[in-house]
Amino acid sequence: MDRAMTRSFHQISCEGETLAATLDSGDSPTSLMIVSGGNEIRSGAHGGMAQLALRISAHGFPVLRYDRRGIGDSSGENRDFLSSAEEIAAATRFFRQQQPQIGKIIAFGNCDAATALALYGPDAGLDGYMLANPWVIEQSSEPENEEPTISSAAIRSRYWDRIRNPRTIIDLLSGKIDLRKLLRGLKQAAKVKENSALSIRLRDALVNIDGNSRILLAKRDTTARAFLAAWNSSDFASLRDSTDITLETLDSASHSFADATAKDWLVGKLLEALRSA
Repeated sequence: MDRAMTRSFHQISCEGETLAATLDSGDSPTSLMIVSGGNEIRSGAHGGMAQLALRISAHGFPVLRYDRRGIGDSSGENRDFLSSAEEIAAATRFFRQQQPQIGKIIAFGNCDAATALALYGPDAGLDGYMLANPWVIEQSSEPENEEPTISSAAIRSRYWDRIRNPRTIIDLLSGKIDLRKLLRGLKQAAKVKENSALSIRLRDALVNIDGNSRILLAKRDTTARAFLAAWNSSDFASLRDSTDITLETLDSASHSFADATAKDWLVGKLLEALRSA
């Protein structure tokens, strides 16, 4: 049910720096904390996270989102998601102080923010997780190779979709697709490659999370494909059998759930999790 809400702006202390934050208030004891991925500011691409917060808070759930250090309006050095443990903890403490009625905080993150939440959320005292398109791709350690390391299974999935598409044949014949590049991709897909160290670290974190977690995938997104390849591997067998973790997919290539259908799907999943927490 829609309700009046209040949006306020804050600064959160974090190891001598300040995190710029936006709070959409609510009276529910269950709340949502949105953690931004990559170098994205808290409003999200094209204001997507700000709009998401409004839609969720309209149902009475408080929503907090913040800029990571060195991003947007926050001070400090811009370091990657693997250095964000204290930011997640500081935001969690602040949220509980500002909304004392809160009993549970459900956290939502997309891409590397999802991975960061799985790694650092338990120590911060979070109560549930909505992890969208978790990041498991690692950069090559070779300085001359800046291409990320993607599993062969993810590459095979991408190329299989292209090969099944009749348009691919037309584009090949017309020269719109580089045949040599396509063949190189197929050759790479044929190689057997182990899961990344990051994916194994994520698996171990998910196994040890105390509380329900939901993994949300836009299944035609490259990042989601990489995660799904790891998820379906033998390394993740015990995790797939867990009753505390569910995986749900949307037939979309939108990494940020940007189109109207994807937005509605995401809002529905978040509200479902908040209401059942």
